Amino acid sequence: MRHATDLRGAELGRFNTFGLPARAARLLHVQEAAQLRAVIAEPDWARTPRLVLGGGSNLVLTGDFAGTVLKVELPGRRLLRTEPGAWIVEAGAGEHWHDFVRWTLAQGWPGLENLSLIPGTVGAAPIQNIGAYGLELAERFDSLDAIDLDSGAVRSFDLADCGFGYRDSVFKRNPGRWLISAVRLRLPRPWQPVTRYADVARELEARGIEAPSALDISDAVIAIRRRKLPDPAEIGNAGSFFKNPVVEAAACARLLAAHPALPHYPQPDGREKLAAGWLIEQAGWKGRDLGPVGCFERQALVLVNRGGATGADVQRIAAAIMAEVEARFGVRLEPEPVFV
Repeated sequence: MRHATDLRGAELGRFNTFGLPARAARLLHVQEAAQLRAVIAEPDWARTPRLVLGGGSNLVLTGDFAGTVLKVELPGRRLLRTEPGAWIVEAGAGEHWHDFVRWTLAQGWPGLENLSLIPGTVGAAPIQNIGAYGLELAERFDSLDAIDLDSGAVRSFDLADCGFGYRDSVFKRNPGRWLISAVRLRLPRPWQPVTRYADVARELEARGIEAPSALDISDAVIAIRRRKLPDPAEIGNAGSFFKNPVVEAAACARLLAAHPALPHYPQPDGREKLAAGWLIEQAGWKGRDLGPVGCFERQALVLVNRGGATGADVQRIAAAIMAEVEARFGVRLEPEPVFV
């Protein structure tokens, strides 16, 4: 077993895609699950604040962290087994999500193509129940292994155990309790393309593709995301910053009477999902800055670090946008990223 790299007073700016400055009292690079046992056995571990960190793409650091940051770097990817109706693939939590998606496609195991180019790690994907372009992770989920950071015990979670919701899970609701070590996904066979999302359908049509392969869909999603979303390597951001709000049907009807162009999507429970980006743009925030943080000019859902921003700057503009949208539409937006 290798010992985890143990750093004191580590700068976290390069470990969060927003590029926000903060320091951790202690930073551990975890590359083997066994490395955690010695840490959990430390006398003061039960009283130590913990932050489990993957790619840092869904995180807003609002200040220094007076505890231990566990940087998950657990590797590995493999076909676990083949079933009559699915391929079951497994990846270590530290694997880069997009690289893993493209690897599955290269192996001939389609099913994750709509989730291409989402930043972050495999281990972070279930925490947020990532989703894009007509697909959520929960629809391809099989099970995962997670380490209880209180006891060190390893537990397997199935779909029901994870309590998945819209950009939500039991892991997100219990921060610092679990460290996901491996994730298993169920890729359906025979494969069926998911092209119901309008942007994907238009992109495929523009490319003259009538019967797309999984790779065609992945390429289309990558092209769409690159046009709409800023690259964190070039300008700091945490991706889509606000969840699309879900409202009761009657509330949606009232909004449509006043704003007929409002995009809305019926949900299985009878409620309606609204387009947060449209609400933000109509409130006048698209392309607008407040201090060093701005609302991205090509996608109102994304907040960007124009340079030198702090977590307080991000909180300030997020609060201003939420207040203006609520005042104009009576709809309360909810941030997607975790504030630490």
